[in-house]
Amino acid sequence: MPADRPDIETRADCERLVRAFYSRALDDPIIGYIFTDVAKLDLDAHVPVIASFWETILLGARSYGGGAFRPHAAIHARSPLQRGHFERWLALWRETVDELFAGPRAELAKRHAERVAGAFHARLHGRPTPYDGPAPLHIAVTQHGGDA
Repeated sequence: MPADRPDIETRADCERLVRAFYSRALDDPIIGYIFTDVAKLDLDAHVPVIASFWETILLGARSYGGGAFRPHAAIHARSPLQRGHFERWLALWRETVDELFAGPRAELAKRHAERVAGAFHARLHGRPTPYDGPAPLHIAVTQHGGDA
């Protein structure tokens, strides 16, 4: 891990990441209008919710209890979200993560965002959710029995 960029370790880190991302996304010429004109995002209300989402994913805090898909479906109904919108969201997310953080949780933040974007895009467009491989197992493998 580079000394100049810590990994994501605390809720404050999650909030910092979310605020930095939205500072880019709200002004973005490709997706900014989705947040400002379509969703009419109240950033002060939204940041704690999204920080809780990332705190749950990255730190195991279980502070997020909402369903993330429904609000995106409502936005999609008003202004269809296309592949390019998701690609731009991911590019801005990756840039923000990489600018602020480095380490295993930072990498997880990028991978999870890719999974969410792929699943949401597929679901919004009536396609089965793409399968991106099995979830990692965190178990010890042991051998039982006699000689093989």
